[in-house]
Amino acid sequence: MQALAIDDSIQTAHSELVSHIGNTPLFRLYRLTRGIAPSVEVYVKAEHFNPGGSVKDRAALFMIEHARRSGAFKTRRTLLDATSGNTGIAYAMIGAAWGLSVTVCLPKNASLERKRILCSYGAKIIETDPHGTTDSAQRMARELARKFPDQYVYLDQYNNESNWRAHYEGTGREIWQQTKGRITHFITGLGTTGTFIGTSRRLKQQNPGVRCLTVQPESPLHGIEGMKHLRSAIVPGIYDAQLVDEEVTVSTEEAQDMAERLSREEGLLVGTSSGANVFAALRLARTLPSGSVVVTILCDSGERYLSHRE
Repeated sequence: MQALAIDDSIQTAHSELVSHIGNTPLFRLYRLTRGIAPSVEVYVKAEHFNPGGSVKDRAALFMIEHARRSGAFKTRRTLLDATSGNTGIAYAMIGAAWGLSVTVCLPKNASLERKRILCSYGAKIIETDPHGTTDSAQRMARELARKFPDQYVYLDQYNNESNWRAHYEGTGREIWQQTKGRITHFITGLGTTGTFIGTSRRLKQQNPGVRCLTVQPESPLHGIEGMKHLRSAIVPGIYDAQLVDEEVTVSTEEAQDMAERLSREEGLLVGTSSGANVFAALRLARTLPSGSVVVTILCDSGERYLSHRE
């Protein structure tokens, strides 16, 4: 696709698409919570209901809009970033609607479905070392931005303040409203860390007593796409450890099994990172007192991982 400057009239014409980003439903889990005290409630924020199919639609929109307002797209420059897949898909969806060229640096071992979706939206993919995860993708994107500053607008989602602000303004506010302020625990995985940071900041502002927990793979070598083992990876610049009340880990097998159970027992076809989040949320719920309300994130649709389940 030819790189275009974002025209305000084009953006206005496609505002209906982006207006459906956010305000996703919050579902209570029933079948998976059997064995947990009925007075402890577990909810999932269904982010696969976003038009691009993932929680990353929120941050992508905020980051693109911030860059547009700063004048970055007044010339014919291409949006560039590193991604594990979902933010890239969100960029590509919005880019296709607004006439914006998108290039993403993506680990070679990302799911086939993610690559096909990116190509369907017209994005260019630069594959990077599969063993280097998104760290290698970040290094590639930074190098391209350094070499060709007039060609690319590098949004750098791992260090972009608009990433977490999308969740401070959206996800966290919605969870507070949807639980009527009853939430006691928020737990989710870390990738760019934007979802956790922005949501936790909002929730703790509303009630400092809300406990916020992070979920990470139990080892550096794992199969939970989109999730970082932070101790062995490049720590995103937007990460704020002071917001973390507790860190928990989940194995790839636990995450995969729970993703399958979510589809078969709750009718929620979601990805492996969602499985990790729900596994951790249910484990947490079993330890909590009466009246506790736990919320976690369903990050994306399971349709992006069907080839991994074969």
